[in-house]
Amino acid sequence: MDLLDYRHQMDEIDDQLVELFQRRMNLAGEIAAYKKEKGLPILDAGREREKIKTVCSKVAPNMRNFTSVLYSSLFELSRSYQSQQMQQFTDLSDQISNAILNTTPLFPQDVSVGICGVEGSFAQLACEKLFRTPFVLYFNQYEGIFSAVEQGLCQYGIVPIEHSAAGSEKKIYDLMIQHRFCVVRSVRLKIDHSLLAKPNTKPEAVREIVINEQTAGQCTAFLKSLNPDIQVTVCENSAIAAKTVADSPRNDIAAICSRSYMEMYGLKSLRTSVQDPGNNSIRFFCISKNLEVYPGANCTSILLPVPNKPGALYKLLARFYTLGINITKLESRSIPSRDFEILFYLDLETSIYSQEFAQIICELSASTEEFTYLGSYSEVI
Repeated sequence: MDLLDYRHQMDEIDDQLVELFQRRMNLAGEIAAYKKEKGLPILDAGREREKIKTVCSKVAPNMRNFTSVLYSSLFELSRSYQSQQMQQFTDLSDQISNAILNTTPLFPQDVSVGICGVEGSFAQLACEKLFRTPFVLYFNQYEGIFSAVEQGLCQYGIVPIEHSAAGSEKKIYDLMIQHRFCVVRSVRLKIDHSLLAKPNTKPEAVREIVINEQTAGQCTAFLKSLNPDIQVTVCENSAIAAKTVADSPRNDIAAICSRSYMEMYGLKSLRTSVQDPGNNSIRFFCISKNLEVYPGANCTSILLPVPNKPGALYKLLARFYTLGINITKLESRSIPSRDFEILFYLDLETSIYSQEFAQIICELSASTEEFTYLGSYSEVI
């Protein structure tokens, strides 16, 4: 036989598989109707385990792993279809529906907002991009922002979640696990770093550059191009870098930071755009104490634990693939004192008004006890 003969046989088998798959899904629909009438849950984990064990015993040893994956996928598809047929709603889906109805159509402007850092920081620029006349409260640490929002001391908080060059802000992910809050907006700022110094400083005279760790990760090419004799001093944040240069009596010291600090500290730019080439940006979350869902929300962030065993993540991702939901970010974090679970953070791209969104929220909240819905929002660029 040649390749065409093999493919012809494969096509005949596929025709049978399609027919059998349709029959199986129709039966799953009838089972869903029965479960709905009797008030039974969709998931029967014991039944699924026994079924996989049985079918795997009927195939050759070298095919058992493939068979297990096949039936795990079939179970995921069946449960998703049953959930759709049963139209189950959870407390969370009701909360989201109420938030959509009760949130004002316009994003508020005259509010109190907590940020980390000082005036002129990227966080303040993000704040000003979202709010027209905010009353800004400055905090030394991100923990203070989360606590202030949680306790109602400020209405919103602005926290960095991701640097396109340096990666995710891991401190924020740890705080997201510890605190209760809701994401109501995200904003992305283009990074533009300059080399700033006192007005009478000449570029060739610079012998020390002050920079914070995140900024250094965004300006690696420029830093590598420097004369080896130039000292690079790492500080806590960009505001401190600029202030250090402004307060220093020396004329051979400079800072790499945002141009927004020039006027504030009376500095001048020795060189602009010293960041690495590419579309470098910082993404911020705007968080609130209460769930607010504004019109046009098409991004959703969630947290959920996944067992630390083979195939667990595959099964989770299969749910989103089945519904055609795009995952734009997937981040894992270990759970302290729990060796057998990993916490995953996901950003989803789907309209909050879509049937697919409602179904995935209902499925996850009904089947995963520690599922955390962080909020649905739109992103400002």
